[in-house]
Amino acid sequence: MIIFKRIHFYSEMMQFRDTFSLASRSVKGNRLRSGLTISIIAFGIMALVGILTAIDSMKANLFSNFSAMGTNTFSIRNRNMFFMGNDNVATKAGNKKVKIKRSNQKLPVRFSEAVAFKEKTKFPETVGISFTGTSIATVYKDDKKTNPNVSVIGGDENYLDVSNYDLAQGRNLNALDLSSGRNVAIVGQDVVDKIFGNNAKNIIGNTIRVGDVRYRVIGVLAKKGSSNAFSADNIVITSLNNVRRIFDRPNASYQISIKVNDINQMDAAVGEATGLFRQIRHLDLNESDNFVINKSDDLAQMLYSSLASITFVAIFIGIITLVGSAIGLMNIMLVSVAERTREIGVSKALGATSKVVRRQFLYEAIIISVTGGALGALLGMIVGNVVSLLFHSSFIIPWMWIFIGVALCALVGLVSGVYPAMKAARLNPIVALHYE
Repeated sequence: MIIFKRIHFYSEMMQFRDTFSLASRSVKGNRLRSGLTISIIAFGIMALVGILTAIDSMKANLFSNFSAMGTNTFSIRNRNMFFMGNDNVATKAGNKKVKIKRSNQKLPVRFSEAVAFKEKTKFPETVGISFTGTSIATVYKDDKKTNPNVSVIGGDENYLDVSNYDLAQGRNLNALDLSSGRNVAIVGQDVVDKIFGNNAKNIIGNTIRVGDVRYRVIGVLAKKGSSNAFSADNIVITSLNNVRRIFDRPNASYQISIKVNDINQMDAAVGEATGLFRQIRHLDLNESDNFVINKSDDLAQMLYSSLASITFVAIFIGIITLVGSAIGLMNIMLVSVAERTREIGVSKALGATSKVVRRQFLYEAIIISVTGGALGALLGMIVGNVVSLLFHSSFIIPWMWIFIGVALCALVGLVSGVYPAMKAARLNPIVALHYE
């Protein structure tokens, strides 16, 4: 019994090899027709895999950029929007209607409020206060200068920590720097590269000019990286009092940054901060928050949502292309059956069974579709990564999308080849031999 099963297995394997070889020769014998079909499938899969590869690469780049901001940090800032309509908004709380008052003004986070929050917080966390003086500063050193796109940030002793900056050289702001507001600065690597160039070893103690104000460099930040939206290294950091003195403006708003010691307590820290800042702002229970709490991954999630829409469109385009490819492949296989009717008759007359003929045409359809899928997946990976490189994203190999693309093409080949294969297998060998 075991010997019989082995003989049957080897017989099936030999039959598969012969049938597959015959199908391959048929595909090669009709190169123009097969090439056109493969090209149609390949371009569809290339579009699908290319777009999805670029999206995956952008997501990886977004994740690396926003993870550099710190996954255990959040900030409190002013609400940068106006609420339109009535000040009193009715909402449901249980079975009762509660009126919530909403401010129709953009209220800045004042310096006194930020200081009060820092002094009163009891949660195990690090609190830093910062104020953006300008984002369009030009930094000068002798005859060299930067582009007018440098951010000047005023911070306290905790700003580097809560913003996940490290020092490559020099020191942090000390108590005297903070209290006196003297002109000392910590500079980012982009600024260093532009105005110091090859003399980057002797930066500490040098004097730079930010606009019309001279600063003494006390530290250099370690490189943090950049994205298409911003550069974390194109920055000058000085003391909070210095920026308040030089860049002061009406209704200036400060940012409170909080770094939680234990990431598992993030939600609790956000709740504690919300309650404390509401008290500082003297908000009643029926008043909504007139400030915003942002986690470091909020913007990333928003961008992910936008990319998800593009992913859906790409998949929809890919499905339409595959449906069109399936119809084209089935049409070509039916034409092939009609053209090779006499050949099928000869094969059956020589002993080929309907099963063998059916398999041959199925294998032909699958070979064409899988070849197109593999070629399209390769081209899609290349195109997707070229687009990613243009956006300064990382190079990735989307194994999942490649596998899905090739598997879908195999399915398309199987579905498209079933009817032509059955039609070929049903041909009467006597009628087929007389076909002209």
